[in-house]
Amino acid sequence: MAAFLDRLMPAKRWTPSRYRALLRARGPRSVQFRTRAAILVGAILVGIVATLFAEAADRAAAMFAGYARRWHWLPLLTTPLTFMALVWLTRRYAPFARGSGIPQVIAAQADPNAATRTLISVRTVAAKAVLTIGAVLGGASVGREGPTVQLAAAVMGATHRILRVPLRGGVLIAGGAAGVAAAFNTPLAGLMFAIEELASAYEQRVTLLVLAAIVIAGMVAQSVQGDYIYFGAIGAHMPLLSALLVAPVAGIAGGMAGGLFSRTLLAMALARNRVTQWTRANPVAFAGGCGVVVAVLGVATGLTWGTGYSAARAMIVGVDAPLWFGPAKFLATAATAIAGLPGGIFAPSLAVGAGVGNLLRQVFPSEPASAIVILGMVAYFAGVVRAPLTAVIILSETTASRGLMLPMFATAFIADAASQWVCREKLYHGLSRTFAVPAAQPSAVPPVTPAR
Repeated sequence: MAAFLDRLMPAKRWTPSRYRALLRARGPRSVQFRTRAAILVGAILVGIVATLFAEAADRAAAMFAGYARRWHWLPLLTTPLTFMALVWLTRRYAPFARGSGIPQVIAAQADPNAATRTLISVRTVAAKAVLTIGAVLGGASVGREGPTVQLAAAVMGATHRILRVPLRGGVLIAGGAAGVAAAFNTPLAGLMFAIEELASAYEQRVTLLVLAAIVIAGMVAQSVQGDYIYFGAIGAHMPLLSALLVAPVAGIAGGMAGGLFSRTLLAMALARNRVTQWTRANPVAFAGGCGVVVAVLGVATGLTWGTGYSAARAMIVGVDAPLWFGPAKFLATAATAIAGLPGGIFAPSLAVGAGVGNLLRQVFPSEPASAIVILGMVAYFAGVVRAPLTAVIILSETTASRGLMLPMFATAFIADAASQWVCREKLYHGLSRTFAVPAAQPSAVPPVTPAR
C-alpha cells in the first residue's frame, strides 16, 4: 500500500502521522465523510417516509369518500367540528405545524440548526403528519405534498444531528425538493422546485450532494411505489398555431385566478384589519366557519372534497365536468387554507387548474380537451406558486405530455406575469415571514396563518 501511495505522490513520504492525518480529513470520523453520510442516508429515509405518508393520506381520503357516500348529510356536522378540533390541537401542541410546511422550510434556512428544535423538529413534523391525515379524514381540501416537504427537511435535520455535523440551508433545500420528487414521483420537478422556489431563484448554490439527495429520494420512492405516472400517461399535444391562441388566454385567466388565491391567503395571514383581528382572536370559531363552507360545498357538489385528484384526472382524460367545479374547488381550497389547519395546496391547486381548463374548453371547443385542461392546470399552478418552470415540469412528468412542453412553457410564463398583476408577492415567501423568528420564542404560539 505504501509503495502504491509513493508512486502516486513520490514527493511525500507516507509516515504513520500522514496516515492519521488522511483519516482525520477523509476517514469515517471526518466531518466531510459524516456530512455526506448524513445527506445520503437522509435521502433514503426521505423516500421511505414520503411513501409511507402518501399511502396513509390516500387511505384516509378513501375512507372519507366512503363515509361521505354512505352518510351524505353528516359531513355538514363533522367537517366543521373536525376543522375546529384540528386548529385547537395545532395551536395548543404544535404551532409550527400549521399550514403547508413549505414556508417553514424557507424560514428555516436563516438558522437551520436552531430550526431543528422548532420549525423542523421531530415533534413538529410528527404532529404535522398526524394532523394532516386528520384534515384529510375530515374532508378538508388539502394535499400532502407541502407537508411532505417539511417532513423531508426534518429527516435531513435529524440525520445531521445524529451524525453531529452542521446543518446548512442547502441541505434543507435538498430535503424539501426530495420530498416533492418522492411525493409526485417526479425527480426533475423536485430539482426544479429546489432551484426555483426553495432557493429563491438561484440565490443559493446547489451542490452535487444536494442533487444526489433529490435523485436518491426519488429512486427510493419509485422502487417502493412502483414506476407510475401520477395522472396516468395522457400524452397530450397541440398544434403550434392553436397554441399561439390558447396559451395567452389560458395564461392570463389561470394566472390571475392563481394570483387572486395567493392574495387572499396573504391578506388573511399578514394584513391588519378588523376581519383579520377577529380571526386571530377567535381562531377555533373561525375554523368552524371555514369548515361549514367546505362542508356545504362538498355536500352540494360531491366533488370538492379532499385533493380533487379524481375529478382532475377525469377532466384530463376528456370527461365532461360541471362548469362550476373550478370556482367551487377554488372556494373550498381557500376556505381550508385560511382556516389555519395543517395541509398543503399543491394537489388541490392542480384540481382547481383542471377546473380552469374545463372552462377554457368552452372557449376553444375544437381544440384537444386534454391539452386545454393541462394548460389550465399549468397556468393556475404557476399563478399560485409563482414557479413557472416547476409547474411545467410537474405537469409534464405527471401526465407524460412532453409533446405539450412548448405551449406549457408559454402558458406558465404568461401566467406568472399575470399573477403579479393581482399579487406582487410570492405566496410561500410571504407566508414564511410569519415564521421569521421561531428560535427566540420556541414555546410561543404564533398568530394563525392559512394552510398552504
